[in-house]
Amino acid sequence: MFEKNKKYILDGGSGQTLLEMGLKPEGRLWSATALINKSLHKMIVNMHLDFINAGSDLIVTSNFSVRKRRLLEYNKLDFFEQATNDSALLANKAKSISKKHILVAGSLPTQQIVYFSKKVADDKEIFDGFNETANILNPNVDLFYLDVLSSINEIKIACEAVKNLKKPILIGVHLNKKGYLPSGETIEDLIPITNNYNCCGIIAACVSPEIVNLVIPKLANQNLPFGFKVNAFKDISEDNPLDADSNYNGYPTERYGTRADEFNPKVFKKFVESKLKDGATLLGGCCEIKPRHIRAVKKIIN
Repeated sequence: MFEKNKKYILDGGSGQTLLEMGLKPEGRLWSATALINKSLHKMIVNMHLDFINAGSDLIVTSNFSVRKRRLLEYNKLDFFEQATNDSALLANKAKSISKKHILVAGSLPTQQIVYFSKKVADDKEIFDGFNETANILNPNVDLFYLDVLSSINEIKIACEAVKNLKKPILIGVHLNKKGYLPSGETIEDLIPITNNYNCCGIIAACVSPEIVNLVIPKLANQNLPFGFKVNAFKDISEDNPLDADSNYNGYPTERYGTRADEFNPKVFKKFVESKLKDGATLLGGCCEIKPRHIRAVKKIIN
């Protein structure tokens, strides 16, 4: 059960960690490649175990790329239900092996374009996407994580799509360099949602450390546990998002660059220490944040 008064060390970027472990993805399917190919399931379990053993109290299922729109691009739509379900089963298998009392959050990835506000799906398609994914994950997760959403409308639809499942909702909202959602809306615009749904926390999702520094005071005003899943990309292009480029089949770091050497575990630890002083209690990473980063943070969290 999620405890609102507890500090949680979250995991890092599952997809980027799998790539570092040797995953050879099919185009932009990335982590979905490992879910579709059952011979790679052990790699997913080991990825989750690496984060758990490093100190993660809460891990997220690895189905971020298991979105119908993405699967259709690669003629893999038939794998949607199996891959989604397996993402929860594999996370729980890692939990069982670890014998640790952690939480498993079911990823509800954006049904739009990652980091981008332009609508490519109508509200019904968005609702159905969240609802189908949540119902598949539901038997094997402790809560739902709205995984890098970029508009108030999509966040509200996601909350509506899962409300009947009566599980806590952790909101992962993407924010730009000015501290706004890509849709142009503000963190304050989330208050009616957090007041009306079973929201257990809110985090700045897949954003730079600089953006976290900018928005922490606003997150603190939500009257909910708050924090971040920070990335170590050099720069995310808001004008030309990778997710919108169907011709691009490379790795994310080839488009966005990496500063993983600069934002190393020692620096990440200091960053987290400073955010703890600001009241953050949900502490983790996204792209380019690996188990070694989480291990460094575990040293300062009892």
